[in-house]
Amino acid sequence: MNNLLSIKNSYAFLKYIPDQLLEEYLKTKTMNIKTYSKDEIIHFDGDKCTYVEHILSGKVVIERIDESGDLLTITEFYPDDILGGNLIFSKNSYYPMTVTAKTDTSLLVIQKDTLFELCSTNPSFLRQFLEYISDNALLLGAKIKYYVNRSIRESIIAYIRNEHKLQNSNKIVLQSTKKALADRIGVQRTSLSRELQKMKNDGLIDFDAVSITIVDVSILA
Repeated sequence: MNNLLSIKNSYAFLKYIPDQLLEEYLKTKTMNIKTYSKDEIIHFDGDKCTYVEHILSGKVVIERIDESGDLLTITEFYPDDILGGNLIFSKNSYYPMTVTAKTDTSLLVIQKDTLFELCSTNPSFLRQFLEYISDNALLLGAKIKYYVNRSIRESIIAYIRNEHKLQNSNKIVLQSTKKALADRIGVQRTSLSRELQKMKNDGLIDFDAVSITIVDVSILA
């Protein structure tokens, strides 16, 4: 408890909660800290959201199972992010996807009534909370739409177009591993490699372990 009180001002949300009030919440267990080991499930698809969780440390991912039974990463959350903020006051407050700890993770659990009390009595906290869930809903919605509505080839081309603009070159230097790229566009690494090879055979690109070269510039249109 003392450790959290000493570092709370480094978190965007907790710094708006007075020390004495945070200490009271921790003592009465309306807030409590939970820890998860690497790859431990935090919430299953369909679990009811009855509280929010503020990430104190670690990395958390939202995942879904595709039609082939593969587990795909949709988005990632880091310290100072909140889990369940867009669900907690919903009439349909169920997690639509699996939430997993990708590293050892520490979460501050905030009960629904406590969150409502903070939002009702603390305008600074309320503003921070509303800004966060609004921005996060837009980002998460865009990522889900990105993965669900696009084919693998369309996702690869979208990535190439974006990197072409950033790097100003027809030779795209990969900023991460192919596994990380596969996670970013929501497919398995084998599926990504297979589609890259098809695109090479179709004369659209060439590629090696560290780069993708645009052969047919029409994909940039």
